[in-house]
Amino acid sequence: MEKKKRLIIKLSGEALSSPGKSIDPLRVKEIAAEIKDAYDLGKFEIGIIVGGGNILRGKVASEMGMERSSADYMGMIATIINALALQNALEALGLETRTMTSLNIPQVAEPYIRRKAISNLEKGMIVIFGGGTGNPFFTTDSTSALRAAEIGAKTILMAKNGTDGVYDSDPKLSKAAKKYKELTHRDVLEKRLEVMDSTAAALCKDNQIEIVVFDMNIKGNIKRAALGENIGTVIR
Repeated sequence: MEKKKRLIIKLSGEALSSPGKSIDPLRVKEIAAEIKDAYDLGKFEIGIIVGGGNILRGKVASEMGMERSSADYMGMIATIINALALQNALEALGLETRTMTSLNIPQVAEPYIRRKAISNLEKGMIVIFGGGTGNPFFTTDSTSALRAAEIGAKTILMAKNGTDGVYDSDPKLSKAAKKYKELTHRDVLEKRLEVMDSTAAALCKDNQIEIVVFDMNIKGNIKRAALGENIGTVIR
């Protein structure tokens, strides 16, 4: 029997929202259906990290005058809210799902324990990691890299909200922006490309974790990215 490939899917919090709705049930259902399409191939063990920017960004709150650690903890709680919304949408589609949090909220979700997370994945559950790393000053990009390294996932699917890859400049501002098909981790760090924060990029480099950056708003793209189709930018 072919061994399943273990993946981390990184979703932005904004992907769950729509104008006027911080969490749009229809968007959440659409994303859950896309994840199910990939899961139903029977080739992957899937872990998910979801951001909290649709509700609160710790960095933004700190810029408004809030103490940074407190702001970041609020952001971590926002990611748990999103994780629970996604968990319910996946379960409504018949998928067994576990939300595991780095912050201890036993009434809401299981605490994150590495060996338990791996066991859940091996049993065929989709595992959603909420609460970031559990520490302030780290982004959910860093959480993606850290959890991937911990559970032995060698690929992170960076599902972007309307961006189809990595460019040398902002394609929304410049028509001359060049899209990269492939990059090395060193390229990302040295060119300061805004794929993920430098801590996350360095973790991926040190642990030889491949990153696939693609537009999740195109139907079927999560499945295509999981299968390794050429739809975005690959960093390895």
